[in-house]
Amino acid sequence: MKNQTGYISMKPGTLLSPTAVVMASCADGDHRPNIITLAWVGTVNSDPPMVSVSVRPERHSHGLIAASGEFVVNLVSRELMRACDLCGVKSGREMDKFAHLNLRPLPVAGSPAYLACKLRHSLELGSHTMFLGEIVGMGIREDLLNADGRIDLARADLVAYCHGEYMGLGPVEGFFGYSVARPEVLRRRMKRK
Repeated sequence: MKNQTGYISMKPGTLLSPTAVVMASCADGDHRPNIITLAWVGTVNSDPPMVSVSVRPERHSHGLIAASGEFVVNLVSRELMRACDLCGVKSGREMDKFAHLNLRPLPVAGSPAYLACKLRHSLELGSHTMFLGEIVGMGIREDLLNADGRIDLARADLVAYCHGEYMGLGPVEGFFGYSVARPEVLRRRMKRK
């Protein structure tokens, strides 16, 4: 029903978009790896650095993360998008996704960056369990470092998840604090983009 604000009221849902899309790798007690695609992920703390991933209890990776207490969050580039999609629709109970996709596990080969996490808390929320992981290791592909050693994720060709679709990220439009930056800082920071 349309109201006076110009919005149409709808049933509440998970429309927050876009969200990061990642491939979370994990392993069982015998070190057999599995990988799952997740779009319900986020940064939750900076000191110590922590992220959350939310996984349905019926998913194979749910039990692996809960039992091992470890998982690796792998960022997804356009190059990995097809593998990312397959890892979200196929179960590790049915196939070895790493072998099928010819990927190296933990971290995933080709991923622009990875965050190795130790499970600190889990919270049963209803349809999903949110796993809070402390980032205990991090890696970035060498080709994503500038000459001065700074990370340049704009070159990573990352994708995001937007209401059921994968979307590439566009060019850099600004940076944290650009709305109050001095003109010379704007020129220096934005000319690289």
